[in-house]
Amino acid sequence: MQLVDSHCHLDGEKFEADRDAVLNRAFDAGITRLLAIGTGDGPPELDCAIRLAEQYPQILATVGVHPHEAAKVTPQTFDDLRALGQHQKVVAFGEIGLDYHYEFSPREIQRDVFIEQLRIAKDLDLPITIHTREAWADTLAILREHWQGSGVMHCFTGTPEQAQAALDLGFCLAFGGVLTFRTAEDVRASARITPDDRLLVETDAPYLAPIPWRGKRNEPSFIVETVKRLADVRGTTPEHIAAITTANFERLCLQPRKPNRYTGISDGN
Repeated sequence: MQLVDSHCHLDGEKFEADRDAVLNRAFDAGITRLLAIGTGDGPPELDCAIRLAEQYPQILATVGVHPHEAAKVTPQTFDDLRALGQHQKVVAFGEIGLDYHYEFSPREIQRDVFIEQLRIAKDLDLPITIHTREAWADTLAILREHWQGSGVMHCFTGTPEQAQAALDLGFCLAFGGVLTFRTAEDVRASARITPDDRLLVETDAPYLAPIPWRGKRNEPSFIVETVKRLADVRGTTPEHIAAITTANFERLCLQPRKPNRYTGISDGN
């Protein structure tokens, strides 16, 4: 069974002591690719995932500014994101979006930074990975107005109605450890209505470890438990979940970019 962890945070101190061992456990569990999220601690450092991707062939990278760090953004940040987004191992832009739960950055600044990053992702022909927490109405409104490409609702924890709204916009839904939690009936209901070709799995490591590791540091190898639970919820096998989610990730993130003046790819004209 081959798997892709479509969203994990592998940088930072929580993995400093044993990152190689964590990755080896992931490979032993059947994970063939991991998408390292490049938001880190926010600007000015924006290349944390790229540095990991350059060290490990199985790791791919994103770039972006998390809504928590939106207040740190300067005009230079956007220039840097556009340049880093052209790296050959960057396959998506994110995680970006809105977070009204903590409001570490003011809502107006979050919205402005979100919209500008959507413009950059469009220019770079990259899919986006969305973080939204207690901000569904504004997130969906901004996406309807400013985005027409592909993307992922990362760590989906919404209702079936919110799931359908995201699906109607063409997004994939990525399910992680929350799916296994006893109280997560809405999440499981959303997973049931997600079409096969819009389904992804992730860990969001080191956060949100699935049962039986809930409350502990999450790591990519734990994705196997989420896959088993997702298969049970959808009335299928873990092998089927692995096959379709791997294919979906490859279709979403591994397609050649369209030639334009931003991607650094010549169209021959």
